[in-house]
Amino acid sequence: MDSETPSPWWSTLGVFDLETTGLDTSTARIVSAHVGLLDADGHVVRSRDWLADPGVPIPEQATAVHGISTERARAEGRPAATVVAEIIDELNALFDAGIPVVIYNAPYDLSLLAAEARRHGHEPIHEPAPIIDPLVIDKAVDRYRRGKRTLAAAAGFYGVDLLSAHEASSDAIAAGRVAQAIARVYAEALDVAAHHLHGLQVDWCRSQAESFQDYMRRTKDPQFVTSGLWPVR
Repeated sequence: MDSETPSPWWSTLGVFDLETTGLDTSTARIVSAHVGLLDADGHVVRSRDWLADPGVPIPEQATAVHGISTERARAEGRPAATVVAEIIDELNALFDAGIPVVIYNAPYDLSLLAAEARRHGHEPIHEPAPIIDPLVIDKAVDRYRRGKRTLAAAAGFYGVDLLSAHEASSDAIAAGRVAQAIARVYAEALDVAAHHLHGLQVDWCRSQAESFQDYMRRTKDPQFVTSGLWPVR
């Protein structure tokens, strides 16, 4: 690659992941978070981690997933409002630098972060981009592969180590490396600029949601509705 050829989108990637109190993005709170930077080989260049006191009890079901108890969060966590502001600042710095940010199932993390921003009086990130969502991309490039599409499943399929599932830094870094692995396997299809790939994912996610909604209505619930909005709902 000569000096006139731009680097591929996967050569420098931001990574982001949240661990939270629940699944509802409008009510769940941030418990822990990671924002990092990977080089073209998937090595961690920069990283930052947060543990927050969410201000509400952490349900046992959530603690069973990520291992963080209410007691630990209250004793060791920093105020939620401060943590949310710092996460937003870190992500905005990446976007301002034109660095793509990998988020596995981006609508969950970004929608929850936006809700937390509003809850604590901060300005949500305005139109975060470019986002790389390995979940959406994997479904688009390998549509008919059977099996789960969780991060753990994708990491196993693409040969990426997931050292500690449901730990924010481990999940974020693994998601970044999965994105790079997908880019290598599907080099021709994904050899586009990051912002163009962002736009493709908007369309892919909408199409995937429509297909899933149609399947659910035909097989289980005629009234089933799901959203195809991406990367924020």
